Amino acid sequence: MPQPDPKPRAPESTRMYREVLESASVITHQLDANRDVMHDLATSLIRRPPRLIATGARGSSDNAATFAKYLFETRLGVTTTSAAPSVQSIYAASQDLEGALFLAISQSGKSPDLVDQADAAKRAGARVVAMVNVEGSPLAHTADFVIPLRAGPELSVAATKSFLCSMSALLHLAAEWSDDAHLRTALDDVPSALDAGWPLDWSSLVDGLEDARNLFVVGRGLGLAAAQEAALKLKETCGLHAEAFSSAEVQHGPMALVGEDFPVLFFVQDDDTREGTLEVAAKFRARGARVWVAGQASGIGTLPLAARLDPACAPLVAVHRCYGAINALSVRRGRDPDAPPHLRKVTETI
Repeated sequence: MPQPDPKPRAPESTRMYREVLESASVITHQLDANRDVMHDLATSLIRRPPRLIATGARGSSDNAATFAKYLFETRLGVTTTSAAPSVQSIYAASQDLEGALFLAISQSGKSPDLVDQADAAKRAGARVVAMVNVEGSPLAHTADFVIPLRAGPELSVAATKSFLCSMSALLHLAAEWSDDAHLRTALDDVPSALDAGWPLDWSSLVDGLEDARNLFVVGRGLGLAAAQEAALKLKETCGLHAEAFSSAEVQHGPMALVGEDFPVLFFVQDDDTREGTLEVAAKFRARGARVWVAGQASGIGTLPLAARLDPACAPLVAVHRCYGAINALSVRRGRDPDAPPHLRKVTETI
């Protein structure tokens, strides 16, 4: 006699789900515990401003570095660029970073190439700041200044709360460095926005992607990091070929692939990128694509968020809710978001 199919796993049973759900409380703790750390670092940066910021990161942390670029360039006016770790770890090339700030972002702080990159940046004249979850890591020991992420243990291979804590730490630094009272208040409101947004209905995205094979994820400016992170998590946990694009770049070539029922997810924040990004979404919809818009939008395919937030905080809240949908989609597709095939929690790149 054939055996009945096992009971499907509940999305709420995964470590990924539980860790995402912890994010509001850990961010609240982080903001409180890091106030003196951020004040001291901001005071140092105000006293001796860097001529530029170079970031070093991999994976989800590199998506946080994208967020840092738009945040620091729009709120502080400091050029921020991604530095390739292989320039030091593979090519052993020297660079002139005198007067620069090197910002290394890592959950584990163990990847040899990032440690080597931070050490090389210090020798090249940069002040090195490490944003890490493991405060006793090799990367933290290399740095001149450490910003603890304080995400706590993260057991799921899919990094979620550590990424959100990276975003909140970047926002905290920007608020203190720019002495922006409005951004401070907006950031303090983020944990309650996370809790309020979690129950909102994103089931249309889960239903629409259940059998999908390809997906574009689109954002612009501060929202590009959200698109990159969502695409990465959809690859890791759902086995879905998801590619992230800026709404400015997606029309230069990739749009040719989009036709009837092709799925496209947009992240939109309420700033000067909003109208242009929604115009691109309308073009995709006119081509027959199936379009979802995460943010304060209206119309078919809107994925709601809890509140209208400062545009710099909106991507963090959107990614948090998107993680819940991605976890549910992973389970729906018969996968384990906590243990994606061929991946490990710490990838020690050289």
